[in-house]
Formats: sequence, structure tokens, C-alpha cells
Amino acid sequence: MPRPDCRLGIDVGGTNTDAVIMDTTDRVIAKAKVPTTPDITGGIMAAIDAVLQAPEVAPSRITHVMLGTTHATNAVLERRNLRRVAVIRLGGPATHSVRPLFGWPADLADTVSVGATIVDGGIEFDGRDLSPLDTDAIARFLGRVGDAAEGVAITSVFAPVSPRHELEAAEIVKRELGEIHVSLSHEIGSIGLLERENATILNGALAGVASDVADAMRSALAAHHLQPETFFAQNDGTLMGLDHALRYPVLTIGSGPANSVRGAAFLTGNSDSLVVDVGGTSTDVGVLVNGFPRESSLGVEIGGILTNFRMPDLVTIALGGGTVIAAEPGGVRLGPRSVGYLLTQEALVFGGDTPTLTDSAVAAGRAELGERIPASRHRRLLADALARADAMLADAIDRMKTSKEDRALVAVGGGSILVPDRIPGVSEIIRPDHFDTANAVGAAIASVSGQVDRIYHLGPAGRQSALDEAYEEAKEHAVAAGADPGTVEIVEVEEIPLAYLTSPSVRIRVKAAGSLGSMTQRHLQAGAARQTRLATPAGSATT
Repeated sequence: MPRPDCRLGIDVGGTNTDAVIMDTTDRVIAKAKVPTTPDITGGIMAAIDAVLQAPEVAPSRITHVMLGTTHATNAVLERRNLRRVAVIRLGGPATHSVRPLFGWPADLADTVSVGATIVDGGIEFDGRDLSPLDTDAIARFLGRVGDAAEGVAITSVFAPVSPRHELEAAEIVKRELGEIHVSLSHEIGSIGLLERENATILNGALAGVASDVADAMRSALAAHHLQPETFFAQNDGTLMGLDHALRYPVLTIGSGPANSVRGAAFLTGNSDSLVVDVGGTSTDVGVLVNGFPRESSLGVEIGGILTNFRMPDLVTIALGGGTVIAAEPGGVRLGPRSVGYLLTQEALVFGGDTPTLTDSAVAAGRAELGERIPASRHRRLLADALARADAMLADAIDRMKTSKEDRALVAVGGGSILVPDRIPGVSEIIRPDHFDTANAVGAAIASVSGQVDRIYHLGPAGRQSALDEAYEEAKEHAVAAGADPGTVEIVEVEEIPLAYLTSPSVRIRVKAAGSLGSMTQRHLQAGAARQTRLATPAGSATT
């Protein structure tokens, strides 16, 4: 009997659900692409059905499943399946001039919030209390909104310096409301109160989406008699355990494009290049840096809300294989509507009556698929649409480049048949094997990571003490997310001196990553590390 050694990578997109099975040599031994279904479960089950048809694959061989999905993003954009959240800011009396959810689209704020309050509390930049935490005000607020709340989002001023007020407030929530999903800003975002608060509220709102996707995955696996360890892909191209994903669902928002970038790196062996991922509805252009997606250095807007948690640096355009083409006075209109997972029913080449960019690619000879060639009456429209799509793609690629030098471009995704063989500013276009399921490959080969982004005040022990503390905390987060403790190592370090503060201070961002570990192993290790860190008196690196 074959030994249990296979990983199943699944990526649920708006048009297709892709799946691959890879063995311990990182060889793709089965792959499938099926239409995504509205209920999530159907598409995942169909994809698993398809890959398990491969003669080399026995269900008993699959030990790990990795899932990437766009459902968190879609839920925010569509204002669908979002939980109602009680919002608490610990920042009075200093932050009353800008209320929580300021700048949110009114319909989204009404959908998500059951109420918001600002209470006295928070931390100064040097670690001292901004003001004493008003525990009574927190309890009174929870008494007013607790019956309607499905989650609580807590944000403190300068929580990345010290989370103690957020932790104390979380204990009050537990006492008043019992077991309820609590989002703490120091675990999600970085410096920047409003952006971090926004990300924390979104995290609470998305808890239901994560639960639904997890239930769909469990149902699909159970139907196939699979009992693997399950991981979710996150925004930086790495993985986190299922329990971690249920606690921090906002970290899955950029997982789809990040999976594709990681898959492109693996399939080509390139660690530094441009990547274009063309799906059925949209195209993402990203950059590989040391084999991982380049992260955005600026706040990322999601559904009209500015946030500051880690996200891949992308240019996204409404261009995909299912993009609908229409004539308009003086030219042609592309999208933004897409036929999505109905492509094989509505596109001209599949017998439908809706002109799409897939029809343009077939008419131009860039692809051979479907049941027929588009009729001659559509040829001019399709040719004009493809020329415009080429120009849009070239512009998006140019916006991602940081120099005038030509760079290699890796084209992946089922819609990458749209990518022409020549693009200005691109030295070569690489189309790897398994390009159409690169996103699922990226999920299957991903490592597990943890990250710390905090301000450290340098005491007598100096800079190295602060770095050591950040390293240990990042490793602890990686183990908690599902990494094998023996394989975790520091893969990225960034230091930013803060010269404007009165005491020597530095912002340190550290990422640790490791290979997949067993659930029992990581829980024991993470628990021991957390207890040790909490029991140890604070060193001179932080106040």
C-alpha cells in the first residue's frame, strides 16, 4: 500500500475551483479545474472527485489539505454573510475627534456594526498608559449591545507597543458575553490606529464566512472519507492552521493572488520576476521577491475601507477569460461584467451567445478550445477587444515595475491564454507546465508563517535584545499557525528607526516560516512557548 505522503491543494475562485495533488517530491500527480458553485461545497467536492480519479492517488495517501479562497473578499464587496460586530476603541479622551468606522461606506457600516464606543484607555508610544482603562464603561457598553453582537472588535491606541489594555478588555468581554469571537488589533494590524481598527472590525465581520468555508471543506473531505490536517492559505503566500484561520479570517483576503505568485515561483524556479495571473473575472499582476509575493508598503483598500495588515502588492484589473465584450459608440467596452463560472455555457466558442475575451483569444489563434470558432460577424468586435485588453495588461505590468529594465513575466491562470507573446517592457514570457492550476500548486507547496510588527523601546540591553524578542515571538506565531517547531526559521527582518521619539526606539517587522507540523505537536510547543514568554518579566527592550 502506498505510504501517506500526498498534499491536496485547492483554490476556490469566482469562476473555477482548482485542485492539485502533489507527492513528497513536489511532483504534480493529479490536477483538476471545475466550475465554482454558489454553495462553495459543490465546487470543492467536484474538484476533489476529479483529482481522486488519478490512478496514482489513493485517498489514504492524502495527509494535508491546503485551501485558498476568495470568499472573504467577495463577502466584503457584496456585503454578504457578514457578522454583526460590537466595536470598542480604547483611546479616550484623546481620540474622540474621529469615531470608529469613520469613512466606511454607509451600507457596509450598517451591515457590520451593532454599535461602537470609545472608552478611556490606550497606550502611549513609550508604553505608559495614555489613561487608565475604564473597565466599567466597557461592561456598560457590552450590556447595551451584547444581545445583538456576534463578535467584538477591540482596538487600543499603540497596541503594537503594548497589548495589555486590549487583553484586559478581552477578559471583560469573556466575563460579560461568554464565548464569543473577539478580534484584538495587536494580533492583526500594524502602526496606524484607524487602519488597524478597520482591519480588526473586518476580521470580526468575516468570522462567519471563515466558518462556512471550513464547514464546506469538512463536508467535502468527509464525503470522500479523507481525514487530513487542514490549512488555509493567507495573504503572504504561506499557510495557517484551520483553527488559526477561524480566529483571523481577514488574513485570507489576499490568499488567491498570493497562491498564484507562489505557484509561479515553484513551477518556474524563478524567485524574482513579474507574475500575471489571469482568471475568469480579473487579472492580478504581482512581483516575486525571494520566491514570495512582494508585500504592499502602503495601506490596502478593501471594499472602500483602508486597512494596514499584510497584503500582497498587486495591480488588479477587471480583465479575465469570462469578461463580457460589447460594442459602444466609438469603440468597444470590456466588462466589468463577467460570465464567471457560466463561461462554458455562455461564451460563443461553447455555443452561447455572449462575446467574451475567451472568444477573442480563440479567434486570434492564441488558444484552441470550445466547440466552434466565433462567426465572422463577431471578428472585428473580438479583435478590437483583444487589442484593448493587451493595452490594459501592458499598462498594469508597467505600473508594477520599479525600473525601466525589461523583466521576465510568468503567465499563469486559466485565462492566461489572453496574454500575448510580446509585451512592452517584458524580456520574456514564461508559460510553465500546470500554469492553469498554479494557484492550487501555490497552496500545496506553501510553508507556514508567523509575523511580528511592533515598536520596541531600546533599553540598556540595546538593539539585539529587541531583535531576539521579536524573533522568538514570530517563531511562536508560526508554530501556533501550524509550523513544525524544528523547521521554523527567520526569513525576513525589517528595522525602521523612529528618530522622532524621545527615547531610542525602532519598529521591527519579523517573519518566521517553517514546514507543516502535526496539530498535536504545534499545540504543545506553542502553549509551552506562550506560557514561558508570559511568565518572563518584560525585558529592557520594551516598556
